[in-house]
Amino acid sequence: MKIESLISGKKVATISPSASVHDLVSLLETHHIGALIVSRDGIQIDGIVSERDVVRAMPSKINQLVDLHVRDLMTVEVISCTSQSTVAEIMNAMTENRIRHMPVVDIDGNLLSIVSIGDLVKAHIQELDSERVALREYITH
Repeated sequence: MKIESLISGKKVATISPSASVHDLVSLLETHHIGALIVSRDGIQIDGIVSERDVVRAMPSKINQLVDLHVRDLMTVEVISCTSQSTVAEIMNAMTENRIRHMPVVDIDGNLLSIVSIGDLVKAHIQELDSERVALREYITH
């Protein structure tokens, strides 16, 4: 199954690198998501930032957290995929790189969407269930 079937109509939330950590946490909570694409224009990816990044910053920067910006926490080397990537390919990449969110980009590297490990697991389960039903029908007919 290709990712294009999962991202149809799916919006992607972005945040500016200069936004505050407070803005970041508020957006994550408002949208009920675990990560935001960092972008100045909503097209080019500057980085990615997740709730995990905030938590990891807390022990060493707890007193500075209020003054930090997204650029201070974000991951700059972003691993992405295209809409033609398969669920299996992305699941493998996420597992190998220990990440839970992956931006989907076009051929020019422009942001199209984002997928989470939850999106992929749900799609994979649906795919397996469809195969199970097809096999059962094949065997019984």
